[in-house]
Amino acid sequence: MSAPRQPAGRPPGQSAEAADIGRRTDPKSPKTAWVPPVLSPRAFAAVRALLFAAALLPLARLVWLGLGGGLGANPVEFVIRSLGTAALLMLVVTLSISPLRWASGWAWPMRLRRMLGLFAFFYALLHFAAYLWLDQWFDWAAIGKDVAKRPYITVGFAALLLLVPLAVTSTHGWVRRLGGRQWQRLHRLVYAIAALAVLHFWWQKAAKNDVAEPLVYALIVAALLGVRLLRWARRRYGSVDSSAYSASIVSRRRTS
Repeated sequence: MSAPRQPAGRPPGQSAEAADIGRRTDPKSPKTAWVPPVLSPRAFAAVRALLFAAALLPLARLVWLGLGGGLGANPVEFVIRSLGTAALLMLVVTLSISPLRWASGWAWPMRLRRMLGLFAFFYALLHFAAYLWLDQWFDWAAIGKDVAKRPYITVGFAALLLLVPLAVTSTHGWVRRLGGRQWQRLHRLVYAIAALAVLHFWWQKAAKNDVAEPLVYALIVAALLGVRLLRWARRRYGSVDSSAYSASIVSRRRTS
């Protein structure tokens, strides 16, 4: 009996997963030939500094507009909304790091993910602090009435609370304390946080019949989470299919 045909371009006996890893790490592969998979320390420091400066632009813009009297007719609302949008933007950029690595084969963006995630927490904290201080002046009775009247505030507060343990445990020390697997499970909360943040933004804009911008963020977050779901399904069920295929090969060889 003839042996099953080996897929073109794959060495004999090599699994599909190993072949895929080889294509992503091969410097001559078309996917990674035009980009460096690893940056030199000096180049990485320059990229990180530029990204750090870019992440501060939303805050610098608010300061600039505030000094120049350009915050509009309702400056408090403008500041609160701008900080919330910056937090959501940083969250989306953070979620984009892993798909970028899978698509390009770059290893160095993963080292920037912690910084971007902390910027998301930083802007979310400023967003909430601006609401408590500039909008409500720490009037807890008024805040309670506002939460009851506008539940999107509750959703946003829940997203902020979930961000706290991720920010606290973002260091290498916490990875060692929790263990890699437990740490990864904890940080999967970012998926729920992204969904809550989009819902918070959507409800807030829906009150003014303006959901165009939240829709864009919702589609981007859905795409980023969908890529992860497809990858998980491929690794989980693809490996089962691969094992079944290998078992069938062994069975055929024994009976041939």
